[in-house]
Amino acid sequence: MRQRSRTRREPAKTRRRKAVTLKRRNAPKAVRRRSSSDADLSEQIALFKRERDEALARENAIGEILSSISGSMADAKPVFDAIVRNLLRLFGTRFAVVQVLHDGIIHMPAAGGQPGFERLVDRYPRPIDASTVGGQAMLTKQIVQFSPIIGNPEAPAATQEFARDFGFNSVIFAPMARGENVFGAIGVAQHEPRAFEDKQIALIKSFADQAVIAIENARLFDEVQKRTEDLSESLQQQTATADVLKTISRSTFDLQAVLDALVGSAAKLCDAESAFIFRLDGSAYHLAASHGFSDEYRQYIMRHPIEPGRNTLVGRAALEARTIHLPDCMADPEYAWSESQKIGGYRTMLGVPLLREGIPMGVMALTRSSVRPFSDKQIELVTTFADQAVIAIENVRLFESVEARTRELTKSLEDLRTAQDRLVQTEKLASLGQLTAGIAHEIKNPLNFVNNFSSVSVELIDELRTALGSAHLDAKLRAEIGEIADTLQGNLDKVVQHGKRADAIVKNMLLHSRQGSGEHRPADINVLVEESLNLAYHGARAEKQGFEITLERSFDPTAGEADLFPQEITRALLNLISNGFYAATKRKAEADGGNYEPTLAAATKNLGNSVEIRIRDNGTGIAPEVKEKLFNPFFTTKPAGEGTGLGLSISHDIIVKQHGGSIEVDTQPGEFTEFRIVLPRTGASLIASH
Repeated sequence: MRQRSRTRREPAKTRRRKAVTLKRRNAPKAVRRRSSSDADLSEQIALFKRERDEALARENAIGEILSSISGSMADAKPVFDAIVRNLLRLFGTRFAVVQVLHDGIIHMPAAGGQPGFERLVDRYPRPIDASTVGGQAMLTKQIVQFSPIIGNPEAPAATQEFARDFGFNSVIFAPMARGENVFGAIGVAQHEPRAFEDKQIALIKSFADQAVIAIENARLFDEVQKRTEDLSESLQQQTATADVLKTISRSTFDLQAVLDALVGSAAKLCDAESAFIFRLDGSAYHLAASHGFSDEYRQYIMRHPIEPGRNTLVGRAALEARTIHLPDCMADPEYAWSESQKIGGYRTMLGVPLLREGIPMGVMALTRSSVRPFSDKQIELVTTFADQAVIAIENVRLFESVEARTRELTKSLEDLRTAQDRLVQTEKLASLGQLTAGIAHEIKNPLNFVNNFSSVSVELIDELRTALGSAHLDAKLRAEIGEIADTLQGNLDKVVQHGKRADAIVKNMLLHSRQGSGEHRPADINVLVEESLNLAYHGARAEKQGFEITLERSFDPTAGEADLFPQEITRALLNLISNGFYAATKRKAEADGGNYEPTLAAATKNLGNSVEIRIRDNGTGIAPEVKEKLFNPFFTTKPAGEGTGLGLSISHDIIVKQHGGSIEVDTQPGEFTEFRIVLPRTGASLIASH
């Protein structure tokens, strides 16, 4: 322990003791003996009382300080104040101070004393050096005292200056130290230039140790609090991250829900008033999700996509592909989006790019309305959220890609199955066609004989009648023979009529058995429908004198071409148009003139990968029970000799089975009938390839 003293004046206690001794020596011997004994006892009693009172005062002071330590674990200031109060009370000094050392700077958190000491506090904080007694105590880690100070060449210069200014001439400082660590010092100053007693030195050292305990407690409490805050913050971040990941896992189909969760969590955990995510679309970044913005600002942002560039936060983060932190965008010389700042009311901004393979695909940004820069932890957290946004976007993109590929494969599989079905159907039709052709040929020969012999028999009956005309027969026999001849004539006429119908059926069966007539090739749909109309119209006029009907055309100029068998489609269209002519002519006959005007309309329409053809007549229409059987082979409602029942069946097979299209019928009895044909643009080539 370093202790210095320059006074030679005896203590008052010593002077009183000498005076008592001298008085005893001058008294008579008996008196001296009695007086000496009484005085010693009184003095011992007084000394005991003083020591008792001082010990009690010290214990009370230590108790108060310990109570302050236990009652203020988080803050050492109450302990420092208690130390100063008790030093002033126990020492009766000019003033007492507690100095704390932090990063080489001396601070004075507690001080007290006689009037005027406050001016001493104004001279702190100050760097640590040996120019003050407190600085020497901290540097040497020992108790340092000077008495007197003024004029003492060994006393530090700054302390001598303080002594003159504040009226003290004795000072002592005890370091607050533990091991190699120095936390500060406790100092006491007296007006008189006298050394401090050993009890006082021990007391101030005890107070310094207790101050160290208070400082350590506060430090440990701060560390625990900081650790608790860090753990709480980490728990919040982990909880938020878990919530976002849960949202990502549950929202594979809903990217918006993930982005909304991300901006909401980022704003909450990073103490930001607002947050948003922009995604790249084309050459600009468009608002994808936002939190905390007003509707006015959100609408403004949606109307103003951001291009990469240094004049905006989002543009700069996208341009440089790195995190951009603007503590105050108004003080940034390159930030120039003043209109956005005015509406949004933000000052501090943070932008983190959403990077996929180093390329920005978006930007996450946070803002604060006041100038409060984001911490490194907050920036790291936003970076984590930005990475999660990239994962969510990638998940959705990959999912959509898989979905699209699955749809493509499903369609390819369906097309393959359809092609297989068509191939099987084509093979069946081919086999059926061959069978039908064989049967038709086999029937045709005996049918020809029936028709031929019927014609010959009619001629023979005519010859028989001629021969009977010259024969001599009575009237009765002649009448009977004539009646028989007439009956045979009628029967033969019916045989000829039905024979012709059977012959037409056989011919249509042979036509029905044909597959893939001609070659498939791209054909203009509008031209094909126009040619079919003309052929059917002129054919009907040639077959029936006085045939008239109004033709209406509504062709889509973009109908374009389709890959098909032109001859077969023409054949199907001729059947449908001819049926329309028949229905319209029949209704006109039933109307017996009137105001009815037969009309047939043909229309085309571009459907993208297919083309539509509509044939509509305003004829008699079709009854529901007939509509169900319309495409059945050999079904017809026409009188005998006028139809074979194979026209619509052949048309159905050409459109559906041969070209992979569809045919539908919409009708209203007594009003109209409309056939809707849809042909794929590549249907014929698909079947032909098989």
